[in-house]
Amino acid sequence: MTEDDVNTPDHHQTAGTGEELREHEVRTALLELLAEVGAVTATEAASRLGYSSGLCSFHLRQLARHGYIEEAPHCGGRARPWRLKQHAPIADGPNEPQFGDLARGLEDESWQRWLTRRDEAPAEWRHDEAFSAVAYLTPEEMSRVADMIRRTLAPYQDREQRPLARPDSARPVALITRLFPLLPHPADDADQA
Repeated sequence: MTEDDVNTPDHHQTAGTGEELREHEVRTALLELLAEVGAVTATEAASRLGYSSGLCSFHLRQLARHGYIEEAPHCGGRARPWRLKQHAPIADGPNEPQFGDLARGLEDESWQRWLTRRDEAPAEWRHDEAFSAVAYLTPEEMSRVADMIRRTLAPYQDREQRPLARPDSARPVALITRLFPLLPHPADDADQA
């Protein structure tokens, strides 16, 4: 890291800090790693990414300061694991749109990497489960469906912080669910007027 890395003004505004956070290859690699494995310490990130632990620690703290990540729960000690910022199920805070865009970008990038490299995966992992559906729901029903999905996933989420709870064959799997109302196309609005 150079002095310019520390002192150069950033280019991406992050709400709540009054400062900007510019894109940086180490921060991008750290966000991708956190999206893949859940939680890491600076030392673990350095080992996986090939950077120094000091550099990883610096950029993890920057990401935390700007609201992208947070400390993961841990049992004391000197190790300081980090994870992507966990948001409440219904969040209307100022960071939500920026975090949502970041998360969707990482999801899309991970999906493209999967499509181009799935032949490299062990045979038992060379498939994916994807589905989509359109259902006519009320706002309350949409919230209930989202809550059912969260409850279904809850038994598996402690494995992020508790590696010993993972079965030997467990691997990180992206679970992406987006529930949103479908809006009419502008041409459809004109036809109904």
